[in-house]
Amino acid sequence: MRARGVRLALIYAALCAWGLFALFPLYWTVIASFKEPLAVSQGATFLPWVDFQPTLSAWRAILFGIEKETVGRPLANSVIIGLGSTFLVVVVGAMAAYGLTRFQVRAGPLGNQDVLFWIVSQRMMPPIVTGLALFLMLRVVGLIDTRTGMVLVYTAFNLPLAVWLMHNFFKQIPPSLEEAALTDGASRPQILWRIVLPVSAPGMVATFLFCLVFAWNEFLLALILTFNNARTMPILIASQHTQRAIEWWSLSAMSLITILPVVLIAVGLQRYLVTNVLGGSGR
Repeated sequence: MRARGVRLALIYAALCAWGLFALFPLYWTVIASFKEPLAVSQGATFLPWVDFQPTLSAWRAILFGIEKETVGRPLANSVIIGLGSTFLVVVVGAMAAYGLTRFQVRAGPLGNQDVLFWIVSQRMMPPIVTGLALFLMLRVVGLIDTRTGMVLVYTAFNLPLAVWLMHNFFKQIPPSLEEAALTDGASRPQILWRIVLPVSAPGMVATFLFCLVFAWNEFLLALILTFNNARTMPILIASQHTQRAIEWWSLSAMSLITILPVVLIAVGLQRYLVTNVLGGSGR
């Protein structure tokens, strides 16, 4: 019994040490955003009011000062492109996944599982392979460096992941629910929107979060397909290294502003997800 207690104590100590190691970069980013330039250049300091005197100068410059216009547009672009593409991905992916789950698809010798594997295989392709082709396509149709173009591109790249995830969720829904609705005279679209999607809401929330994170953090395609008008936050943060050297206090504040919206969305949807799962288990 004593040996088991010692083993558990060692395990918890190792987990705590790893947690501190994993969270330290975030902690450093937070404290760096409250430092004066002189406090950054004087060396590593980690304790506010002990090693350095915190200040809001970097945050004032970004939220209300000279950096407001610099950060405002890329942040709005990230929100519009991320949420817009993710919404389209979930809607289109739900219809595709439902069709592959409930109907027999034939494309020559290929069946449902073959079509599903082909869809998922598109996500395995490195994005850089299509970078030049996408650039030429968007330039021809006049969508280069536009929010609409980026929404379409991110929708195309995240759609295979959404179809694969929601296909697994739809398979877990008993067909008897839909058969009962068909008996009552409901059409297939009505069954999808009024029965299948509400029942699979937790799965759709999980899919939404996955796709949103991928779209929000995407860097390579945004670097190739945007210049100024549709530039997103990852591109803005990366450009700080070349425009004004490395101003760690400003860069840290921008990084936290980039992280915060996704964290808030994830926390809000997580509560919704947990509520639905627990509520379903109690019925």
